[in-house]
Amino acid sequence: MNKEQKDLLDEAYKNYEKEIIRQRQIQKEEVDRLRSQGKLLKVALIKLLSQEEFINKCKTDTEFSERWGLQIKEQELSLLERVQIYGVDKIQTNDAGYYEHSYAQFKVDEAKIPTKLITITYNKTIESYE
Repeated sequence: MNKEQKDLLDEAYKNYEKEIIRQRQIQKEEVDRLRSQGKLLKVALIKLLSQEEFINKCKTDTEFSERWGLQIKEQELSLLERVQIYGVDKIQTNDAGYYEHSYAQFKVDEAKIPTKLITITYNKTIESYE
């Protein structure tokens, strides 16, 4: 993950954190109001997820992700996509113009060509390879 993506995730989490703190304050005020009227209440505090939990939930829970406006997609790259990043002209082909699968795999691994595309969207979209 690059710095720009990390900054975007930090921004999304800070906004999530502020909103949860605001909701907790509203909850506290309402509970205090009801208790001042003599009502007995059992209250479950609105949970604040850690940044790691927040990011994982955005990856796995579409509804949660949409609610907070953060979309994280991770896509495994095929060998063909990795070869295209590496440069098809850098891989020797046979007489028919095809490259050997194992040779291509070896070359893209040797060159440390990424195996995954990560796309993060929060007010803007940033893609990176990993």
